[in-house]
Amino acid sequence: MLNPRLAGRYAKSLIDLAIERNQLETVYNDMLFLQSVCKKSREFVTLLKSPVIPADKKDAILQAVAGGKVSEITAAFNKLLVKKGREAGLPEIITAFIEQYKKKKGIHTVKLTTAVPVSDELKQQIIAKIQQQTAMQNVDLETAVKDELIGGFVLELGDTLVDGSIAYDLNKIKAQFMNNDFIYKIR
Repeated sequence: MLNPRLAGRYAKSLIDLAIERNQLETVYNDMLFLQSVCKKSREFVTLLKSPVIPADKKDAILQAVAGGKVSEITAAFNKLLVKKGREAGLPEIITAFIEQYKKKKGIHTVKLTTAVPVSDELKQQIIAKIQQQTAMQNVDLETAVKDELIGGFVLELGDTLVDGSIAYDLNKIKAQFMNNDFIYKIR
């Protein structure tokens, strides 16, 4: 699908319906469940995108995967997607739904990338520091581990990137040596 505008429209419709029926939290949890299914099973996503598999089989598989684990609203929404031929966009719709939900609730997603895993205590300290120094009061901290950082961290706060990694510092020093910045200063 890869049509963010269309995914956003479907997600907004689902949010509006969930709010109207006072089931926003339930549908949000359903979307988190479906997102985890899509991330864990590449075959499931490939099946949804396949033009060879008939819609009734896709509907049956979608019901088998989500049956009993999602609310009536989400199940009906999935059925509607299959009926309209938009089931290929389910992963993008889920992502758009989660983004719109967080925006509606005022939740800010902050991504922390480190060279080694961080403890829960350190995560709480980082969240407290962000809340103290910014206007972000509801913070959802996502963590990732990348060995190539060597040490330090990279923190993404919306449009702001704070790179305090050893790899960044080493690359800056390498660039200075490549430009011969130090030779001119010696003379």
